[in-house]
Amino acid sequence: MPSQGKNPPAPSRPEKVNCEQDVACRETYSALRRQFQGDLLRPGDPAYEEARTIWNGMVARRPGLIARCIDVRDIQAAIRVATETGVLTAVRCGGHSLAGFSTCEGGLVIDLSRMRQVTVDADARRARVAGGCLLGSIDTATQKAGLVFPSGVVSHTGASGLILGGGTGWLTRRFGLSCDNVEAFTLVAADGSIVRADSQQNADLFWALRGGGGNFGVVAEFELKLHPLSSVVLAEGLTPESKIRQLLECWRDFMADAPFGLKWNVDLRLAPHEEDVPAELHGRPVASTSIIWTGEPESAEPYIQRAFSLCHPDSVRSQRMSFLNLQTMADSAFPHGRRYYTKSGYFNHLDDATIDRLLEALATIPSPETQIELAYLGGAAGRVAADETAFGDRGAPFIMNLLANWADASADAVHISWIRSLFQKLRPTMKPGVYVNFMSGDEQDRVPEAYHQRWERMVAVKTHYDPGNFFRLNQNVWPQTRA
Repeated sequence: MPSQGKNPPAPSRPEKVNCEQDVACRETYSALRRQFQGDLLRPGDPAYEEARTIWNGMVARRPGLIARCIDVRDIQAAIRVATETGVLTAVRCGGHSLAGFSTCEGGLVIDLSRMRQVTVDADARRARVAGGCLLGSIDTATQKAGLVFPSGVVSHTGASGLILGGGTGWLTRRFGLSCDNVEAFTLVAADGSIVRADSQQNADLFWALRGGGGNFGVVAEFELKLHPLSSVVLAEGLTPESKIRQLLECWRDFMADAPFGLKWNVDLRLAPHEEDVPAELHGRPVASTSIIWTGEPESAEPYIQRAFSLCHPDSVRSQRMSFLNLQTMADSAFPHGRRYYTKSGYFNHLDDATIDRLLEALATIPSPETQIELAYLGGAAGRVAADETAFGDRGAPFIMNLLANWADASADAVHISWIRSLFQKLRPTMKPGVYVNFMSGDEQDRVPEAYHQRWERMVAVKTHYDPGNFFRLNQNVWPQTRA
């Protein structure tokens, strides 16, 4: 208890910040309600609790105001008012930010979830996509014309965040990254102005938006390039622990000369207790093989057999499936509300010592849903010049994502420490660089590493379009004018 006669202690800085944000949010609400056409949600409103939650259950923040925009004018109004009031501002599309950047504590969230229009021009193989679209919104519309946009692998992911960070998925080797297939952006900048960026207009901004994340403004619309495809061949199998080393050695050597139509991912994990998994593998370390073939179906067999030769014979299956089914296949494995934490990096070569460390770590993996994801890029993505977009490394073909996935907050320390420990053991053999969409919220120090040779150009574009760093809830590139 404080002694009598003494002044009470001054409030801590966090309390002051919260008080300032509360005042700023009230001012923002008062100013917006006169001009905003969408929904303005505050704590206590019926729709607020559902609207404030995001995909990663580790991030449970309570914004002071959620502004659900219905058009570009709402986005402009929200940005202009937020700039005037100085309220902390986050931008949300699908809410899938691993780092939790799609929300904030006590501030404003510009929510694009009511902006999910997709217009397809089948003859031109182009689409116009509103900034709030989920991947599933795009896939459903484009597949009606037998066309695809290369994107991620979970349909409830927000398209904006995925594209702006680069965008990898099943079609990356065949058609390139998501950002490689954007023809133009319509962006609302920090001053509220509307800017079109394409190869002819505002070319530096066009360059930066392809991989530079949400640093430069709110994208209200994307113009996308589409490709003909309606079905794929999917092959899956499980390799028992005794053959995982042989599988990884085969995979690393084979993929260097693999055709662009083949995407072969390997995930190291514990086998689930499911009916279609052989009983002797239940709960045991395995390598999960997933192969997607996008060429002529009859040409897939030699490649599939190569992978299956190292799998448990009772675990293998191959089928032709629609692209829509492929794109929703992983949805249930990565639901909203679970807890996710990652560390990621690139390898020029997956050497024997790295494989040793991966196998050692697999023996201590903390949960069946946690996994070591290994993918090989190259293909069409590798043919884009390194300086053509802001996206990070295209030269190192092996990309690894250490993904912890669990339900109970009491297990946070176990999963986070396992990921961090393994990452530190592997880092000496990694090539500098990181894919920004795989970065957790404690990795701001790695942002220059993500862009390395592109960093100065990124800073120049940021300084031009957002000199006050209004858009700072992202894997942040700070402007030169920062204090």
